[in-house]
Amino acid sequence: MAGGTVPADKLRTMSQQIVILAAGMGTRLARPLPKPLTELGDGRTIMQQQIDNLESSFGESYRLLIVVGFKLEAIIERFPQASFVYNEVFDQTNTSKSLLKALTATPDGGVLWMNGDVVFDSRVLDRLQESIALGQSCIAVNRARVSDEEVKYTVDADGFIDELSKSVVGGLGEAVGINYIAEADKAAFITRLREVGDQDYFERGLEKAIELDGLKLLPVDISDLYAVEIDFDDDLTAANTVLREHGKA
Repeated sequence: MAGGTVPADKLRTMSQQIVILAAGMGTRLARPLPKPLTELGDGRTIMQQQIDNLESSFGESYRLLIVVGFKLEAIIERFPQASFVYNEVFDQTNTSKSLLKALTATPDGGVLWMNGDVVFDSRVLDRLQESIALGQSCIAVNRARVSDEEVKYTVDADGFIDELSKSVVGGLGEAVGINYIAEADKAAFITRLREVGDQDYFERGLEKAIELDGLKLLPVDISDLYAVEIDFDDDLTAANTVLREHGKA
């Protein structure tokens, strides 16, 4: 990657904009509260585990914006330290439009965002930090799994993301739902998110930016670390298993 290694002290002192997408109804998990408020085996909620990881990786040098929708009051009351943006059509739109609302509400600068239902190792964020410091848009990927139900990817001859969707054939791995858009790429990405359909995932906006704007999106391999997206009870069981094995990491 151009630019070389960024000193560790610089990585720790940069102020980073963070977005958590938490507007959805989480119907597949069938819980009364928003899915990010699902309690894990260690007593924390999914979102609290995410915020603990943010604090571990960024210290106090980050600004958190949460996209809310379904039963928004429950999230706002639980995390008063965050800022919030409301997706008022949360029951009619997908992650592309929630992320659009978030990105247009943020000031200049790159944005790290994640789905609000991912339980992950704090070291995932550490692994993304060099790309973030260098202004390189990137996504965390797991090359150890290629499930038909997940967002898969392929790369071009230079190793950047070429295709990114659930329908990819011959995928090299899965996107885990933790991503970064650099300041230089943000405006084009926002334009493409406006263009995609209401039911599209944000990955469709990334694909269009790759195709139409030449977005260079780097896959960052985190296959040796855990990242579990919670859609069903089996996923919750798997997340609790890895949390027991790794402590509160």
